[in-house]
Amino acid sequence: MSKNQKISRYFIELSYHGKSYHGWQIQPDAISVQEVLQQAISTLLKKDITIVGAGRTDAGVHAKQLIAHFDFDELDKENLKKRLNAFLPDSISIKSVVQVTNDAHARFDAISRSYEYQIWLGKNPFLMDTTWQIHSKKLDIAKMNEAAAILLNYTDFKCFSKSKTDVFTYDCDITKANWIVKDDLLVFYISANRFLRNMVRAIVGTLYNVGIGKISIAEFIKIIESKDRTKAGISVPAQGLFLTKVTYPTSIYK
Repeated sequence: MSKNQKISRYFIELSYHGKSYHGWQIQPDAISVQEVLQQAISTLLKKDITIVGAGRTDAGVHAKQLIAHFDFDELDKENLKKRLNAFLPDSISIKSVVQVTNDAHARFDAISRSYEYQIWLGKNPFLMDTTWQIHSKKLDIAKMNEAAAILLNYTDFKCFSKSKTDVFTYDCDITKANWIVKDDLLVFYISANRFLRNMVRAIVGTLYNVGIGKISIAEFIKIIESKDRTKAGISVPAQGLFLTKVTYPTSIYK
C-alpha cells in the first residue's frame, strides 16, 4: 500500500445463522463468525484485516443484523459486498458496506441494541434451529407481558447476568420489553442501550416461569431486586435468540 493512500473506516452490516458457529468472537479452538468473516475480507483485500464487532453473541445465537468495523484505503463498497457474499458460506450474508468517520467504533458508539427470542408453541421440525419449542406447557402470555413491563422500572440487572462476568456496572436502560404471539409463534422483543452476558436468555427463562405459574409477579420483582442470578430462571436455549438491530448516531456516517 502506498504511503499516500488514505486509510478509511468502514461499517459492515451482516446477518448470520448461528448454528454452525461458536458465537461471534474469535476463539482458539472453535469456529466463530468473526474468524470466518475476517479471513474472507483479508483474502479478498489481500491484506491482513482486523474486524471489530458491535458485541458478541453466544454459540448457536443468530443475528439478523450485526455491525462490525474495519480499516482500509479507498474501496468499491458495493463490489466488496458482492464479492464477500459470493465467497462466504451460506450461513453469513453481507447486507452493506458503508464508510464512516475514522473514529467511529462498532461497539462503543452503539446507542441501542435489540434482540428477539422466538418460542414455537408446539413442535415444528422445520424450525428446530431457530426456535425453542414448547409442546408440554401452556403459557399465560398476559402475565408474561405484565412481568416484562416491570423490567422498564429497573436498571440493575445483576440477577440476569452470567456469573463471574467482569463488568464495571450491571446497569442497563431497557426501553422495550414485550411478547407478541401470532398463531403458534411467540416472540419476545427487548431493546436497551446495553446488555449483560446471557441477560436476554435469563430474562426469557424467568418470564417463562411466570408464564407457567411457577412464580408470581411479586416474586418476579423480588428476583430483580435480589441481584442474585441463582434466584432467576434458566438460561433458555440459544437457538431461539436473535440479535436484530444495532443503532448508531447518524453523525458517524459519511
